[in-house]
Amino acid sequence: MTQIHLRAEVGDYAPLVLLPGDPNRATRVAELFDGGLEGSKLVNDHRGMLGYTGTYKGKPVSVQSTGMGTPSTSIIVEELLNLGVKRFVRVGTSGGIGRGVRSADLIVATAATPADGATATYLHGDPYAPAADFELTRALVDAARAEGANVHVGPILTVDVFYNPDPDYVPKWRTRGILGVEMEAAALFTLASRAQAAGDDVRAACILTVSDTMSEEEEIGETYLPLDALEKATDVMIKVALEAGDSI
Repeated sequence: MTQIHLRAEVGDYAPLVLLPGDPNRATRVAELFDGGLEGSKLVNDHRGMLGYTGTYKGKPVSVQSTGMGTPSTSIIVEELLNLGVKRFVRVGTSGGIGRGVRSADLIVATAATPADGATATYLHGDPYAPAADFELTRALVDAARAEGANVHVGPILTVDVFYNPDPDYVPKWRTRGILGVEMEAAALFTLASRAQAAGDDVRAACILTVSDTMSEEEEIGETYLPLDALEKATDVMIKVALEAGDSI
């Protein structure tokens, strides 16, 4: 299959790839590789989708930005699968809606409810619960706890609309046990599960920094982290993901 969006070759990416949406966050991840950004190899910059390969504690690892939303994410993941990637960890941000979830906390997703169009296309409208890989998920939880982070473990919601006009959607999904809302994980989990069902040893997981919250006491209104606090919290998440990758 021709690589249309990732201008890379087989072997350019490590078996483990971290997947931020933001290309700037991909660069930040690469700065934490052994030798920093200078010690990393830029393997893709087509369409601004930055990807780097390096090592962390001597172990090969890559990072590839996906852009926002499941349509863009599914393109990147499909092409990474074509390039031989076997392990995926989404590292991103989430709106927190679960009880007790606060800004700057971490969420490790066990499953992602698909309320997006791309995942629905893969599923042909059939009911399905896109789930994370257990071993990768456990590694993320263990690394988060070792780091002393406040981590929540459970299901999340993947959506298409960032500015949702429905005033009832947060209370509705909170009562169903959803911890946070984001825009990519359901497609990632679905594609990894499809590959695994076809006999390929592909696994995926997701860790998120809570960037804003709507507490159970509030009917409307959100609390957003200031930019410097968000960057600090996402650095913790990135370190957790790298440590988890080093342990598997």
